[in-house]
Amino acid sequence: MDKAFVVRRVAEKLWATEDAIDGAIVQASGLVSSLVEARHELKASAVVGDEVMTKMTDALKALADARHAAVEAHNALAETKLRLGIRTKMDLPVKGLLAADDQSVDRRRAI
Repeated sequence: MDKAFVVRRVAEKLWATEDAIDGAIVQASGLVSSLVEARHELKASAVVGDEVMTKMTDALKALADARHAAVEAHNALAETKLRLGIRTKMDLPVKGLLAADDQSVDRRRAI
């Protein structure tokens, strides 16, 4: 099998992993926001739900650490690709770089 296609397959899995971590961060931060809003709506003391808030902010920190590790892995894989002598670039759609109001722009990511 052509090395470039193997690299592409790995890159697609890496991008999917990065997207999954970002999605988890969005979901967890939404939950934290909902916890704060719910406490205010219920006119509850800051003590109410404090342990849950602490656990969720710990979870967000863990997700941020996971995202950082994935980015470091991404950089390491880019270097590994070059060491393997793979210098060709394959255009693939870039997720996350499109402006929210301009989904028609076709941007590409090179591996």
